[in-house]
Amino acid sequence: MTEESHRQRVLDFLNILYSGDVEGALARCTDDIESLANAPIDILPHMGHRRGKAEMREMWNAVRARYSELRCEVPILVVEGDKAAAFIRVFFRKSSNQRMVQFDIAGFYTLRHGKISQIREIIDTFDLVQQLLERDLAAILTGRKPELI
Repeated sequence: MTEESHRQRVLDFLNILYSGDVEGALARCTDDIESLANAPIDILPHMGHRRGKAEMREMWNAVRARYSELRCEVPILVVEGDKAAAFIRVFFRKSSNQRMVQFDIAGFYTLRHGKISQIREIIDTFDLVQQLLERDLAAILTGRKPELI
């Protein structure tokens, strides 16, 4: 496989996943897909370590249940061999109050035989949790006057 085909496979995967087609995204993954997203799982229980299509399906369906709209932009995608690194800007609309949550992900992908076999995501979870809870956590932690979020 060429780096250009790997690039297109990752872009296709992300576009399909964020369009809400969980089964289409899973079809682009190996059966033993492994994912790790560092996040406080007591607040974001669907995150963390997942292995296999069944666990990935469960995670992605949990995300779909919490948010009425998902979309992403991928301004940077670098591919070298069977590895890809992406800067992803994600937009989730909360089902509870229609508020838009926006955050960035550094996504790292490994491909095997044209399918995604590993996903590692690094997220600014402090910013994400502030948006989800709609609270100025820095103010709470430091005792200063809260700002509007």
